[in-house]
Amino acid sequence: MSATLEKGVRVLKEVIDAPIASYFSSCVHCGICAEACLFYTETRDPKYTPIHKLEPLRRVYEQEYTLLGRLKKMVGLARPVTDEELGEWQELVYTSCTLCGRCSAVCPVGNDIVYMVRKLREGMSAAGHAPEGIKGAVNRTVTIGSPMGVRLPAVKAQMKHVEEEYGIPIPMDMEGAEYMVMLSSMEIINFPEYLGAIAKIMKQAGKTWTLCSTAFEATNAGMQIGNSDLARVIVSRIVEGAERLRVKTVISPECGHAYTALRWEGANLIGRPFTFKVQHIIEVLEEFRTQGLLKTEGFATDRLTFHDPCQLARRGGVIQPQRNLMKMVAKEFVEMPDAGFMNWCCSGGGGASAIEEGEALRMEAFKKKKSQLEAVKPDRLVTACANCRIILEEGLEHYQMEIPVVGLTEMIAEYIPDAVEPAPAQGA
Repeated sequence: MSATLEKGVRVLKEVIDAPIASYFSSCVHCGICAEACLFYTETRDPKYTPIHKLEPLRRVYEQEYTLLGRLKKMVGLARPVTDEELGEWQELVYTSCTLCGRCSAVCPVGNDIVYMVRKLREGMSAAGHAPEGIKGAVNRTVTIGSPMGVRLPAVKAQMKHVEEEYGIPIPMDMEGAEYMVMLSSMEIINFPEYLGAIAKIMKQAGKTWTLCSTAFEATNAGMQIGNSDLARVIVSRIVEGAERLRVKTVISPECGHAYTALRWEGANLIGRPFTFKVQHIIEVLEEFRTQGLLKTEGFATDRLTFHDPCQLARRGGVIQPQRNLMKMVAKEFVEMPDAGFMNWCCSGGGGASAIEEGEALRMEAFKKKKSQLEAVKPDRLVTACANCRIILEEGLEHYQMEIPVVGLTEMIAEYIPDAVEPAPAQGA
């Protein structure tokens, strides 16, 4: 056994905790999870059945922690996990799994298959079988601070452009601000209008906010590759920045795994509670709406639909706020089939979009989203995740569907009248 394989198998043994043991013990092999996975539904290939993707982990569990499995191992009847097998499983564990959670949602015995895949990814990563695209993203995040290699000067350049375009100053490293706004590399490079929208919204709401020079990137590639130590490093950077600036709330951007990593897993990763609150930008906008701080004028007259990001809606439980916000600016808002909690993934989450060799499979899986859109025939598609937005644009272009994709935060800001006076700041 090679050193890397030995390390990977050791990690797999270590990650098998009580929940995973109970999940394997309770699985009834019904196959219902298959019909919940867009990689299976669009290919009909049984290897993409979610529970099958966990076979290496299941065998380690059986051979190490069950009486029958140990007996099989003692008499040479157990098939050990091999390096070659883990190499073959890379496609199943990374390329064809976006960690969308749809399989977990339909499991009749309540098994969290996403949790299990993440644990299997830890062993895969330790054994050297993570895809090169995700490895590169993790390395850039840890060494540079961004999975796309975005450095602080690039952020400052975009800040300057936004300030010139919107006529609103973009604060950085302001101590004691109410909100610390996080960005993803995709918003910095591809969608700088997001930052302009934030500035416009915060001005109208009368809120103090800031960017952080040492923690502007929210994307957590450590979670995507399956390395808790690296995920902890990335989260710690944000925590240190927020605590240094003494902010009250950290706003996760329109990025799914950034939200999951910071909101739901961050405190566990660093081993203590946060001293600040974490909210997705959509949650913040909904708070502003209910408090009367978010005011819009006019409506979009074209036909709009909304793509629910998996980590926000299904894994995070944020479903109604985006619909309340959509109704503020949309005259004709139509829901796709399976919208909300059971919405289908864009096909590129969980790090899958960084795997170049997986593009053909992603486009095949995108047929599920294509069918959803064909059912409602929208003029524009709105979402609240920058990664989803890019994948949606790629898929629509691939299938020659001329449907523009826009971010919800920018859309809300578009209908905020420039002449509206800002609300008085709290405490004023």
